[in-house]
Amino acid sequence: MKEGQIKRLLPTVFQRTVQRGSPLAAILSIMEGLQGPSEFILEHLDRLFDPYRTPDEFVPYLASWVDLTILMDGIRPGSPSSAASLSTGLGRLRELAAAAVPLSHWRGTRKGLCLFLETATGKQGFEVDEHVMEANGTTKPFHLRVTAPGELSEHQVLIERIIELEKPAYVTYELKFRS
Repeated sequence: MKEGQIKRLLPTVFQRTVQRGSPLAAILSIMEGLQGPSEFILEHLDRLFDPYRTPDEFVPYLASWVDLTILMDGIRPGSPSSAASLSTGLGRLRELAAAAVPLSHWRGTRKGLCLFLETATGKQGFEVDEHVMEANGTTKPFHLRVTAPGELSEHQVLIERIIELEKPAYVTYELKFRS
């Protein structure tokens, strides 16, 4: 809000006393300056809620809104921190926050698990086998084998967290890395 706009909000008797160099003019100038940062934020509010345009320090907080806190390192549950991120980087966290709605539609499915892993790591090539055989040749009931690209072995903790989050609760799994 500019000085002139603030001045119009004052009673008429005060409006008449505002002159250059007067104490009231100085107060109006200070008031304009104090409102500047708030007005800037309000004018650009939409960028705070866009995972691709929000400042880096706001990304973990935005990700917590779509329940991605469990995947982040350097964070205690229930308290988002600007130091938190994914092991695959802040850019991947932005991608996950942006893809949260489409990913939620596929939750609990093979396709959903693969999409989530690919989005979180930025790599293609995950395989989910739902028909894992035991040594005696029978199918292991309610068991998955997830095979990940070998170069992602350093992100094993993240991948396991995602599998735990996305698989049905009654299903067990094993994670393998392709060589």
